Amino acid sequence: MSDQDTAIVKVNPQLDIEVQNFYEEALKLQSYASQRVIATTEDLKPATDDLSIIAKVKKALETKRKDYVQPIQEHIKAINDTFKTLSQPIEEADRITRKKILEYQQEQDRKHREAEEINRAKYDLAQREAALNDTGEITVDTTQLEVIPEAPKRIYTDMGMVGQRMIRKWEVVDFSQVPDEYKMIDAGKVTKLVKAGIGGIAGIRIYEEPTLAVNTK
Repeated sequence: MSDQDTAIVKVNPQLDIEVQNFYEEALKLQSYASQRVIATTEDLKPATDDLSIIAKVKKALETKRKDYVQPIQEHIKAINDTFKTLSQPIEEADRITRKKILEYQQEQDRKHREAEEINRAKYDLAQREAALNDTGEITVDTTQLEVIPEAPKRIYTDMGMVGQRMIRKWEVVDFSQVPDEYKMIDAGKVTKLVKAGIGGIAGIRIYEEPTLAVNTK
């Protein structure tokens, strides 16, 4: 087995000494935060120092997390991409075969309905002619067309069965008539506009709330 057939990834971050140290530091900072009392302006200074340390620990933990997951994610992506390529011929064979079966069934059903409609039209025309003529004589051709059977909706073979079923689908034909409960706000788009400084959006309140920006040295 070559190196290309295997991948070495790091697991069990809880056993990583560096991660353990970050965790212990985080526990201390959590304890300090729980016990902290900010009653004066001077109390803000140690709190600011702790926020700087917290930011560094958060960044360090995120870096370690990426060290663990990135190789795995890249490996999974490579595998998925490979199998997607390998699966393309069989997916295409499946799509083509399904399409041809459905097209045949739909065409057979169309011919069946069309023949029945023509036969009904012939009968109706003959009835109208008979009613029009005092003698009841009919001169129109009333020979009925052969009505081909509808295509089978289930096909059984020794290998398996294929069955046709109807599935419900939808499409928007008039958005203005769609009930409000089925309309959704594009949160991502609205957020981008608000952050970009848009003045206002009808039906949406744009407001500001304070947060803290932490810069570490």
